[in-house]
Amino acid sequence: MDDFLAARSQMALSLGFHIVFACIGMVMPFFMAIAHYKWLRTGEQVYKNVTKAWSKGVAIFFATGAVSGTVLSFELGLLWPTFMEHAGPIFGMPFSLEGTAFFIEAIALGFFLYGWDKFNPWFHWFTGVIVGVSGLASGILVVAANAWMNSPSGFDYINGSYTNINPIEAMFNDAWFSQALHMTLAAFAATGFAVAGVHALMIKKGKNIHFHQKAFRIAAIFASIAAVLQPLSGDISAKDVAKRQPAKLAAMEAHFKTEEEASLIIGGLVDEKEKDVKYALKIPGLLSWMAHGSSKASVTGLDKIPEDFHPPVAITHYAFQVMVGLGMLMLTLSIIYFIALVKKRSWLGAHWLLNLFIIAVPLGFIAIEAGWMVTEIGRQPWIIYGIMRTVDAVTPMPGIVYSFYLFTAVYLSLSIIVAFLLYRQIKMVGKIYDI
Repeated sequence: MDDFLAARSQMALSLGFHIVFACIGMVMPFFMAIAHYKWLRTGEQVYKNVTKAWSKGVAIFFATGAVSGTVLSFELGLLWPTFMEHAGPIFGMPFSLEGTAFFIEAIALGFFLYGWDKFNPWFHWFTGVIVGVSGLASGILVVAANAWMNSPSGFDYINGSYTNINPIEAMFNDAWFSQALHMTLAAFAATGFAVAGVHALMIKKGKNIHFHQKAFRIAAIFASIAAVLQPLSGDISAKDVAKRQPAKLAAMEAHFKTEEEASLIIGGLVDEKEKDVKYALKIPGLLSWMAHGSSKASVTGLDKIPEDFHPPVAITHYAFQVMVGLGMLMLTLSIIYFIALVKKRSWLGAHWLLNLFIIAVPLGFIAIEAGWMVTEIGRQPWIIYGIMRTVDAVTPMPGIVYSFYLFTAVYLSLSIIVAFLLYRQIKMVGKIYDI
């Protein structure tokens, strides 16, 4: 492994680890706030118990996300100094605002965790809402910075110099809305299904059933709403990518040849040498319609793009297929759950429905990881699309591979610790929370 590959691998590992905790930190406070609100309105003790149990989980994920996020901030400067030298003054605003949101979130979480029976009940609830709002704002601001890498704006690039910098324009670039919407819905769907699945498992085991039923319902409704809306945001994102990054769209769809009435490819094995996809299901005209709103429209293929600027096609295509496939599975489960809520109430306690939610626990996060692979690998070879190549931004410092091994060990250790803490929280429900 050379230093360039080691730097990319370390960044991928750090992002892949952090994004799970970031998504949970963005979403869980809203689950917590809904449970808290229902306790204040109904007086049912079970909702207070659910709120307290979830708040401890939020604290665990907040601490882990803070550590992994701080590491990422240092890695941007240490692994990609040329990138930060030029890009920092342009998209530094969303990062600085993200830091502000993080501090607000930390203060509000402290108030919430230690404010039981000390604050006015509704002010106490409000501090929990602030945790969720500031966490969501923090995530959106980081996504805005990433969107700038896909759609650089807010500056003029003349003879290798970055001039006429406009941080506001850079932050609200052409890609920020579609990426922020897609990421936010993905976070709610992934976290919702994971939380609902854990509570479904406890219901199936017959442990603290009433407690877990209330928690399951809140998480499942959030997850199902997000999963139903996600295809709409996916369509917005796909049309945006088709317009701004035709090479990424071509890699996502393994679309090698520019043509009208382009077929949508489902599955298949990519052969980059032969520039073909074997054993795939092809639906004529659907890619043209999805990308440009007309089945007759021409879709740019990789044949119109210089080979030096081709993203890795196979991995981008497979990751995209995984993301979409899992999204469709979660959409199907959401529709089944809504049918159960509205018409088939007898399904709600059925073991087969609980089993479906248990199976869905990891699906959302696998889809998120696959989606970020599409976003980042599909942009290659650019770190700033069309401006700076990734290989030109990496640090010249040798020995990055050892840093990668060290960080891999650290993140694996943190994962084991967090899993243990969460397992202990779940086991202690009957002793601490549901009493």
